[in-house]
Amino acid sequence: MWPGAPALEAETLVTVAHDGYYARRVTFFEHTGTHFDAPCHFIDGAKSVEKIPASELVRPAVVIDISARIGQDADGELLLEDIHAFENQHGEIPQSAAILLRTGWEEFNTDSLRYAGAPGDLRFPGFGVEASKFLVEKRGAVAFGTDTLGIDTGAATTFPVHSQVTHPAGLWHLENLQNLAQLPALGAWIVVGVLPLVGGSGSPARVIALVP
Repeated sequence: MWPGAPALEAETLVTVAHDGYYARRVTFFEHTGTHFDAPCHFIDGAKSVEKIPASELVRPAVVIDISARIGQDADGELLLEDIHAFENQHGEIPQSAAILLRTGWEEFNTDSLRYAGAPGDLRFPGFGVEASKFLVEKRGAVAFGTDTLGIDTGAATTFPVHSQVTHPAGLWHLENLQNLAQLPALGAWIVVGVLPLVGGSGSPARVIALVP
């Protein structure tokens, strides 16, 4: 959870033993756990969750792994040089892909302090602005995803990638992803399951990767 966001609450309303069936009332922040950001999360009037067609939620995945380069650096970010190095090795990034950034931070997600940083001083890696602009403007990316708490670095308190690069261009995000190390750099597809909340800024997500 983003520090300060309300935790998920689940209240059992009926049980099999008493009522013959089981159901709960669940209350959650839209950006809970592994989750989806719609463009309206930062841009007034932009698309909300239910206005994104299901067909756009099935995307080829490009996995850029910077975990070895940044190591334990909580201020590490995706640089334009990383993209050039990726393309030198794998060829040009295809158009209309979901760009998934592996920082290695998922290894810390059971330790909130290590994963997010101290309250009021968030620290975790993310997408750099220059690299993000290149991916959106030159490679036609339609989505960003990461294994950290957010697309921007934790130290970027003005959220420049969210507010200036991706959401204004209509991109959606996936945050707090898992198991990116199991995906190839190219060739996998992701299927993003989200609740089509009317007017929603986001939704918890179940993201499935199809690996060749």
